[in-house]
Amino acid sequence: MDLAVALVLCLCSLLLLSLWKQSSGRGKLPPGPTPLPILGNMLQLDVKDISKSLTNFSKVYGPVFTLYFGMKPMVVLHGYEAVKEALTDLGEEFSGRGRLPVSEKVRKGHGILFSNGKRWKETRRFSLMTLRNLGMGKRSIEDRVQEEAHCLVEELRKTNGLPCDPTFILGCAPCNVICSIIFQNRFEYKDQIFLGIMKIFNENTRILSSPWLQEKDNQEPVYTVENLASTILDLFVAGTETTSTTLRYGLLLLLKHPEVTAKVQEEIDCVIGRHRIPCMQDRSHMPYTDAVIHEIQRYADLLPTSLPHAVTRDIKFRNYLIPKGTDILTSLTSVLRDDKEFPNPGVFDPGHFLDESGNFRKSDYFMAFSTGKRVCVGEGLARMELFLFLTTILQKFTLKSVVDPKDLDTTLVVNGLISVPPFYQLCFIPV
Repeated sequence: MDLAVALVLCLCSLLLLSLWKQSSGRGKLPPGPTPLPILGNMLQLDVKDISKSLTNFSKVYGPVFTLYFGMKPMVVLHGYEAVKEALTDLGEEFSGRGRLPVSEKVRKGHGILFSNGKRWKETRRFSLMTLRNLGMGKRSIEDRVQEEAHCLVEELRKTNGLPCDPTFILGCAPCNVICSIIFQNRFEYKDQIFLGIMKIFNENTRILSSPWLQEKDNQEPVYTVENLASTILDLFVAGTETTSTTLRYGLLLLLKHPEVTAKVQEEIDCVIGRHRIPCMQDRSHMPYTDAVIHEIQRYADLLPTSLPHAVTRDIKFRNYLIPKGTDILTSLTSVLRDDKEFPNPGVFDPGHFLDESGNFRKSDYFMAFSTGKRVCVGEGLARMELFLFLTTILQKFTLKSVVDPKDLDTTLVVNGLISVPPFYQLCFIPV
């Protein structure tokens, strides 16, 4: 009996200590829902739709609020103004990387995506310099993407117009572009080495789809084999998964909206024709196609909360004092689906990126690649691939759904950090 009493007292003490630690700093942090001892606000979040939970909290606590994941506070930024003010206007102060289990399990704080401090800055600088030396941003990279687009089309021809799941083929194309940059060589899609690389990326995506909390920062040497290997892996992951997933979801949306597909193909016929290889110079003459690609990315919202940030020093933000090291969660969904910037944001509509004259309209709210110091390193390459791959596919094929387009389900499946399209099949009919 004495042992049971002692255990109860210990448990109560732990709960009280937890409450005290959580409340002691809350006067400096933004407001938020009252956390439970030990668990924090975990039970108040819908893990299947975290973005919806964040939107609901923002209606009560405003665009900047605090949630507790366990005993750790995380400041949430909701809406364009808050995200821009933090990540762009105060980019250096909000440039830290928040806690993720994947960095413990796989990266251990190495690479570009999950590193911090001096290691991150040096690794990012070195990576950008090396990629430029390998041709990034030059005509030679466009040549590589065009070559891969041709190979992609030839692989799609092998389906003979029969129903197929495009996941594997669409994953191979952007992966091969990264291979051609880093290894100066592309692979056949059935090459065993290449298949091994693809398997590693699938495993990485599975890990990224797991719950995401807790990492310890360190300041070990930058130019180590482990750090360089993790950096290469980061470049592959960033340059493959998001692009291939966007392509896959883009084709699903085009199946769902055949009237949009018809307009894109009409623009392709007018500007490029059926025989010339599409090039990046064509994009400025194809406002509707450009708008469609932007709308696919906006509507897909593949990383609803991006990767968590962290503040690099004590920072006063909107009259709140956020201590150094505090994790920051940015709701990209709240920016990409802002109803003032994008009327009817829940509807797929390329008109969101067109003006009244049908010209392409840029939007500061387009943060599909995030923004600030941690903006995606491969944004330029991804934009090039999306344009060249999609236009080449639509130049050579008619997309045919295996079911009535009205019956297609385009609801994204949210797993951890990443949103993925549902399974579907389609037919690529040569034109």
